[in-house]
Amino acid sequence: MLDQDQLDQQASKSAAKETSSETIANRASAQLARVEELVEHAAASFTSVRPELTIVIPVYNEPETIIEIVQRVHRLPISKQIIIVNDGSTDMTGESLDALAHLDNVEIIEHDINRGKGAALQTGFQHARGKYVIVQDADLEYDPIDILKVIEPLRRGTSDVVYGSRYLESAQQDPSRVHRFGNWLLTSLSNRLTGLQLTDMETCYKAFRRDVLNQIHIEQNRFGFEPEITAKIAGQQVRIQEVGVSYHCRSWKEGKKIGVKDLINTLYCIVRYNWFKS
Repeated sequence: MLDQDQLDQQASKSAAKETSSETIANRASAQLARVEELVEHAAASFTSVRPELTIVIPVYNEPETIIEIVQRVHRLPISKQIIIVNDGSTDMTGESLDALAHLDNVEIIEHDINRGKGAALQTGFQHARGKYVIVQDADLEYDPIDILKVIEPLRRGTSDVVYGSRYLESAQQDPSRVHRFGNWLLTSLSNRLTGLQLTDMETCYKAFRRDVLNQIHIEQNRFGFEPEITAKIAGQQVRIQEVGVSYHCRSWKEGKKIGVKDLINTLYCIVRYNWFKS
């Protein structure tokens, strides 16, 4: 027969074993929950760190159109990062951007002063995380529905850079003969020096594999970005393709910002970045 002390000792040991088993089970459960949490966090982080597409939108004094453009871009059925660079706007554009800040995958970056489209794109490219990167203007001349069409050759792996041409399928989309002639002149001169056969060097829609874009150092802060990036891409010996896109031209009265000085600078940049390569 066991005396009372022995019975108490056995009871104590049994209770200790149960407590130990319970502690181990609790720890295992907590560790499992932690592992599940880490897996979910990793999956979410991977999605946010590496979307398929980054859309960079430079904006300067476009308080009305920027909302419509961002909403259209946001509806595209693709994993995306939308970077809006407010290039020192002096009107109500900032308030319009505040109304968009709640949207998922939208990042807004501010320039204290107006530095130009090229400078805004440089800022946006530095923050891009997507496998592919495309430029979208903040006005309504280019319809974001064409973005998926432009990046399709990148997704198929048949091109490294794609330009969305306004003139490939229907030059009459641009009603201005002066504008059409100017674009033809600049594109033809660029083609002569780069060896490319583009129809629209000046297009907004330029899409890149991000690893290709990261190899290019951009210097131009205004519209000289277009001939500069074209010349430097031609020098990379990458696969370049054009696809046709829709275009809704607006006048200078409606807010078009490119001017005569930009035309002269574009001519300079075509020569500068083709004949005097750094």
